[in-house]
Amino acid sequence: MTDSITDNRRAPPVGGRMATPDCATQKHVPGEVGIWLFVAGDLLVFSAFFVVIALGYREQTELFAQSRTTLDMWVGVLNTFFLLTGSWFVAKGVESCRQAHGAASSRYISLGILFGLLFVANKSFEWGLKIANGVTPKTNDFFMYFFSFTGIHLVHVLVGLGVLLVVRNVSRRPELSKKDIRTIESGATFWHLVDLLWIVLFSLFYLL
Repeated sequence: MTDSITDNRRAPPVGGRMATPDCATQKHVPGEVGIWLFVAGDLLVFSAFFVVIALGYREQTELFAQSRTTLDMWVGVLNTFFLLTGSWFVAKGVESCRQAHGAASSRYISLGILFGLLFVANKSFEWGLKIANGVTPKTNDFFMYFFSFTGIHLVHVLVGLGVLLVVRNVSRRPELSKKDIRTIESGATFWHLVDLLWIVLFSLFYLL
């Protein structure tokens, strides 16, 4: 009788793996408390960066407007597409983990990593082209901010890619615990933060 009750409470295997009932069905705030504290702190720091950029526009409106026209809008749009698409795949990967679809989860997260790498390649190409044309952080305040803050963001992307590699490895485990699910959710939360920061930077540097 005990074995029967235990079997009935266990979530059925899907995609060749098991997930505990808590992991598969229980609703909760995604991720660990620590990742949300980090997100809050990082947003606070970047908010200060955004204020600095906005003040620069206010104090040197003509210079910033002229400098902005030298940026390739479509490069920025493509970078935005890469990150948003990658974020969608990561979200699908988390959803698949919760449903115990291990193979699908790994594929989705791998695609998220791929689009993150495409962002890095495209951003590196943009920087390289600017530097080859003699545009550097020393050119003026606009490009000092551009290289500095997009550089800090790029570090976030690289860290995020490392986090996604860990998330993918965890998602491949034959049986996921509640802690494993929270680890995966925390990694995805960081990646979504990277997206959010880029959207604001894209708006400030390419659209204003």
